[in-house]
Amino acid sequence: MQLSIIIPTWCEAAAIADTISAARACADEIIVVDAGGDDGTEDVARGAGATVVRGAMKGRGPQMDAGARAASGDVLLFLHADARLPPGARSAMESALADPDIGGGNFGLRFVPRTMLGDVFGAVNFVRRFAGIYYGDSAIFVRREVYAELGGFRPLPLFEDYEFARRLERSKKTCFLWKVPVEVSDRRYAHQPLRTVAIWAALQALYSAGASPEWLARFYADIRRARAT
Repeated sequence: MQLSIIIPTWCEAAAIADTISAARACADEIIVVDAGGDDGTEDVARGAGATVVRGAMKGRGPQMDAGARAASGDVLLFLHADARLPPGARSAMESALADPDIGGGNFGLRFVPRTMLGDVFGAVNFVRRFAGIYYGDSAIFVRREVYAELGGFRPLPLFEDYEFARRLERSKKTCFLWKVPVEVSDRRYAHQPLRTVAIWAALQALYSAGASPEWLARFYADIRRARAT
């Protein structure tokens, strides 16, 4: 297995070096796709040993697709900039993908720092995964040929990960590597947990009812901020 890890970034200088360091033990190639933030993410990523791709439109969908097109591996893993792969990630993937019928999958989630609320969120993600529901924070991976067959990530401003996962679930057998969870920062919900959960639930319900990702993205604030100039 030749594994390419693809990390979309925008204003992630504070987190990206640790993410790359944790991913290096698993990857044959690490590609950071930077959307041009002004905080020095690109320089930090290069210094940490990643290949940097620039020029993609801001948004995880187009950024991850640009990274996939630049990657050389036969397996692609899409990782958020605030996520840390566990040491056993590669061996778990190799074992799962030894079955030629497996097209891809994802990992379990552990939010850090550990709190009761974070553990509840992790448990919710665990349960709904058995209904084929998961998102990009759980480090989705896929065989390159399957990614190409599905047409990759679509350039959506929101739910690009969920939309891709649903297509993957409908077309291929997948695996859930829950025994080796990815550690994900609690930065999205830590300061306003109840409000954040309410927004998540409302957005998911509206998307499932047919609301466009373009309209829904107006209600989902980007917690990353460009450095003041």
